[in-house]
Amino acid sequence: MATFLDSNSKILVQGITGSEGTKHTRRMVASGSDIVAGVNPRKAGSNVDGIPVFRSVEEAVAETGANVSVVFVPPAGAKAAIQETVDAGVPLCVVITEGIPVHDSTQVWAYACSRGNVTRIIGPNCPGLISPEQSNAGIIPASITKRGPLGLVSKSGTLTYQMMYELREIGFTTCVGIGGDPVSGTTHIDCLQAFEDDPETEGIVMIGEIGGDAEERAADYIEAHITKPVVGYVAGFTAPEGKTMGHAGAIVSGSSGTAQAKKEALEKVGVRVGRTPTESAQLMAQIMGHPLS
Repeated sequence: MATFLDSNSKILVQGITGSEGTKHTRRMVASGSDIVAGVNPRKAGSNVDGIPVFRSVEEAVAETGANVSVVFVPPAGAKAAIQETVDAGVPLCVVITEGIPVHDSTQVWAYACSRGNVTRIIGPNCPGLISPEQSNAGIIPASITKRGPLGLVSKSGTLTYQMMYELREIGFTTCVGIGGDPVSGTTHIDCLQAFEDDPETEGIVMIGEIGGDAEERAADYIEAHITKPVVGYVAGFTAPEGKTMGHAGAIVSGSSGTAQAKKEALEKVGVRVGRTPTESAQLMAQIMGHPLS
């Protein structure tokens, strides 16, 4: 099985006619994803490599049965694009866009909740997710790993790729990049539970970063609800306190939110945490009885 995304996923791309939308649509198609539609109100009736472009998400869903939306809409229009996806009842909305104002993200999350949480939002400011050899929604490279028994959830896009590559000999059911913004639609906890519920996922890798308390909350959740082995990595061991580091959510205040504090919280509940991505990968490989070559 796969988590959130599988071989039955039919993907529409909002912003398909823009340079990033077109480029990554082609990459998704090349990796085997079923891209059935694009959306751009100003270019309805046209196509991108034979993929029809529709005026609205509602129209695209009605015509193609799309059940996943990937959003490449610029920040100013992203809130409206996501709300349109929610209104159309699309089960999964993957928001790649970086730079969406936090108040827009907050309003979108509240909007989705008010509509009964029919739509799972992943992101914003994320690389998307991939179920290797089944489907790829976003910008994650498809050629760096294979299908296997591990689940991966990560705040960092590039560390998602690195961990996929480090553990390529073992492989993954699904890799989810949740993004590092202060407000995100899907959390570590959401993915941890999904991997716990998936019978094909045997081990979980969780990548966090400095700032906030998401990893500490995940640690509490792991202690109470997760039975499968979890290995962690927290980016930012050398980050200075009181500075924003990369992602808008990566702000350390005193000892709260530091990599060391997060590491200690995770280790307290039995999660093994490496000080580098490679060390974390080696820890998971040991647990799986598959030493890396």
